[in-house]
Order: sequence, then structure tokens, then C-alpha cells
Amino acid sequence: FLGVMPAYSAADDALTTKLVTFYEHKKDSSVPSHQATVLLLDPRNGSLKAVLDGSVITAKRTAAVSAIATKLLMPAFAEVLCILGAGVQAYSHFDIFTELFTFKEVRIWNRTKEKAVKFANSVNGPVQVCSSAQEAVSGADVIITVTMATTPILFGDWVKPGAHINAVGASRPDWRELDDELMKNSVLFVDSREAALTESGDVILSGAEIFAELGEVVKGTKPALPEKTTVFKSLGMAVEDTVAAKFVYDSWSAGN
Repeated sequence: FLGVMPAYSAADDALTTKLVTFYEHKKDSSVPSHQATVLLLDPRNGSLKAVLDGSVITAKRTAAVSAIATKLLMPAFAEVLCILGAGVQAYSHFDIFTELFTFKEVRIWNRTKEKAVKFANSVNGPVQVCSSAQEAVSGADVIITVTMATTPILFGDWVKPGAHINAVGASRPDWRELDDELMKNSVLFVDSREAALTESGDVILSGAEIFAELGEVVKGTKPALPEKTTVFKSLGMAVEDTVAAKFVYDSWSAGN
């Protein structure tokens, strides 16, 4: 797939487009499945100001949005973090989640256990490698799904009531990470209603009702409901890349 994600932020006076390629590897490859480049343009005349590593920006801005959702939606006493998947997004999520939140225990599961072991050995802080997704999820307060799954790998009857789930993978209308029970029995938040109803198999195929966009919670027009079991379905928005790219460019311009 080749995606083109243009956006303009008036608040940041920033104009960008991201070019992202996605190749579904049948076997493990040294080349990432997702690669991206962000072009930062001058909003006054359209001239090119910078070419940025879109893969780094995508990884960090996606994890940052998950962290905002988690700050708003996670239970009051969250002690156990679970990550399903051990790719690029697993690393970026681990970094920001362990920086912003204090978990007593971090667990990881990956379809290929060697990748989970490599992850645990390469990050800062103790991580428990689990032999099954169910083992990793059982009793977890915050769950992050960052997999290449096309059928559900997380099931509602495994999930602790009141837990918060950040569903980041399964970005195609016929792909799933979460089963119907979890989708229908949780309060569902999305980054974009329009995107979720056209791109998210978890939302489309389950028929789950969207309660709110994350932006509505940030603005205070919809409640967060952290006492409920919550799912944040993240698909990514072009404006997130725009704000991130402008931030990087401004820091670089300032000599930082």
C-alpha cells in the first residue's frame, strides 16, 4: 500500500504531507513493514522546507496519542502494563509509557517469542516475556496491541473489568486484533469517527458503537469514563504528523 497523508494546521502554521508505504511481509524481513517520509512545506508559498524521517515521527506520535488516551481513560490504580507485539510501535510505546506512568509490572507477548525476548533484553527496565497472549493480558490494567494480526488475538473474557486497551494494529477494514465481545462490551473511543468507520476492521466488523473521539474528551465535551472497560482505537491522523514535524523542525532550527 502507498498512503499519502496531507494536512495543514492553522494553529501551528504548518503544512505537511506524509508518504507511507506498507508491505505485508510473509516472512521476517530486515526491512520494516511500514516506511514513511514527511515533507514539511512553507504554508505561504508551498516551497519545501524539510524532509523528515517519517518512520521515527510515526512511531513517536502514535505512542504519544496512545499515552494521552491512557492518561484520560486508564483506571485510577494501574499497576500492570501489557504489550502484545514486539515491533517498532512496541518500543515507542514502552518508552513513553514507562516515562509517563509508573507500572509495577510490564509484560510482553509476541507471536515469535525470540522477538519478545530481544525486546525484553534491549529496553530499559524489567519486562516479563509471556508464553501466550492470555497469560500476558490476565490481570493487566493497561493493554497495548501493536501487532500485524488479521484475526483477533485479544479476547474479551481475558480482560480485567475496568482495564484500558490501546488498539493500534489492524488498520485495514478486514483485519482484527480484538474480538466482538471486547469491542461490544467496552466503551469505544477513536481518533477519528470517519476513519474508524472506513478503515478499522475491529470497529466495522464488530458493529461496536463509537462513544467519542479522543479530541472530544480532551476538549471536555465527552466524559472519559475511566471506571469502565475502555478501548481506544488508534488509526493515526495526518495532523499528528504535521504537529510533530513542525516541533522537530522548530527544535532543529533553534539549534537544539
